[in-house]
Amino acid sequence: MKITLREIPAATLAALQQSGIHPLLAQLYAARGVHSADELNDGLGRLLPPAGLRGIDAAARLLADAIARDLRLCIVADYDCDGATACAVAVRGLRLLGARHVDYLVPDRVVDGYGLTASIARRVKERGADMLITVDNGISSVDGVAQARALGMQVLVTDHHLPGPALPVAEALVNPNQPECTFESKCMAGVGVMFYVLLALRAELRARGVFDRETQPRLEPLLPLVALGTVADVVKLDANNRRLVAQGLKRIRAGQMQPGLAALFDAAGRKWRAATTFDFGFALGPRINAAGRLADMTLGIECLLTEDRGRAEELARTLDAINRERRVIEGGMREQALLMVESLFEEHEEPPPAVSVFDPDFHEGVVGIVASRIKDKLHRPSFVFAASAAPGHEHELKGSGRSIPGFHLRDALDLVAKRHPGVLLRFGGHAMAAGCTIAEEHFELFDQALAQVAKEWLDAATLTRRIETDGPLALEYCDADLVDKLHQEVWGQGFAAPTFSEEVDVLSQRLVGEKHLSLKLRHQGQPIDGIWFGHTDPLPERVLIAFRLDVNEWRGERKVQFLLEGAQTGS
Repeated sequence: MKITLREIPAATLAALQQSGIHPLLAQLYAARGVHSADELNDGLGRLLPPAGLRGIDAAARLLADAIARDLRLCIVADYDCDGATACAVAVRGLRLLGARHVDYLVPDRVVDGYGLTASIARRVKERGADMLITVDNGISSVDGVAQARALGMQVLVTDHHLPGPALPVAEALVNPNQPECTFESKCMAGVGVMFYVLLALRAELRARGVFDRETQPRLEPLLPLVALGTVADVVKLDANNRRLVAQGLKRIRAGQMQPGLAALFDAAGRKWRAATTFDFGFALGPRINAAGRLADMTLGIECLLTEDRGRAEELARTLDAINRERRVIEGGMREQALLMVESLFEEHEEPPPAVSVFDPDFHEGVVGIVASRIKDKLHRPSFVFAASAAPGHEHELKGSGRSIPGFHLRDALDLVAKRHPGVLLRFGGHAMAAGCTIAEEHFELFDQALAQVAKEWLDAATLTRRIETDGPLALEYCDADLVDKLHQEVWGQGFAAPTFSEEVDVLSQRLVGEKHLSLKLRHQGQPIDGIWFGHTDPLPERVLIAFRLDVNEWRGERKVQFLLEGAQTGS
């Protein structure tokens, strides 16, 4: 593990400071590519205009016509938090804008798999739908869209995933990553794409005289859902996404949110008045995702749709219980998987360049989480497989992979497919996360093939875990109120939360809860508490650490503490 420093352009730093931004925030922003204070303006008026999205005008006309004709609309969602929030935004928004018949359907992770399939299209038709709308999926559903249209339904595809070699033939297709789309923010989540479609629909209805700017429905109340889905889907927080998230956070902190969100904050033991992106990514998001992993995502969507506070609280408690179950299953799988991985190499050897693990007892709903944990532990591209529980597919394995910087996982799968035709029955994904289905008899071959690609693509430098930090922290910034201010900013994927690094003295250390290291440190001559979650190995008396800042409250006293992310003990 190596601790490195982010570059801070001096001219940019000076310009940000001169514009009145706090010196520490100016340093953090400059290191993350912000060039001017104007980029930090998170007002709604600074959002990119919907017109830049290819296909959005056609989508708006299609939906406006459907509302005028009183058609029956059915949303086909994905079974993760982005899909759930996108579905809730679609249902709520379309009803606000005048649609009287809006239904939704979520594929079953085990039985249906991902995306709009032909069988799902038939189920949508059986519900009496005239129009099928996908959210957070559909860009690869060529057969599913074709089946829907053959059944007489109109189809609107809204998605953000990378397209395959052929696009589905739908009445309208909105995706910032489709060919010839000039929209600047290619990183919008599925929920963001759906929100933009609603903005365009409202403008179309305004142009048709359905309402004017004074009487038009307000879509801003949907932004808390947009913010949650955007952060939970771990998309890059470019300037436009940061504005969407900031607007959602402001409304939540003011108590302006759906009852389900308030109930989820309570169930997670979080304070919505001080809501942060951390709450989205590590508290609310996992509870909604758990429904799609172990139960039925309908629970998560209903929680986000209901206006009944009591019903919201009941659903939030159910989601919390499912998430606790998910953590137990994940913990057992993670331990078993790590034992299997460690058996592949001796204690002092380097792990293989890529890791693939399968056990018949693994649960397919949490393979992605376990793959992420292995990737974090070993800093290697990692795949975890479970036996398919889908009827008629008992001899297939469903795998989910997570990658490290410098290794494009979907491209790696593509190369494996070309080198070994027939091994990958299905695959797809992105640079850092991907999934595939293989026959159980081909697991060893897949494992060897992926490791071979990793061996060719990765060098020792790429295989060394790096923690990029913002350097030393001045003593004057070890202030609880300043830490609160840092937490209120929008941090996440591609706009990393502040992480500092410097040498400290370790005054004392002890294990707490059998798996966390509690520390007393001396930082620039001053004592400070620290904790390293999930770490048990003792530290030397003086060590270079990477750490985040937190505030520990005890008996009314608020003290800053260091949350350790890593320690560099070698040269």
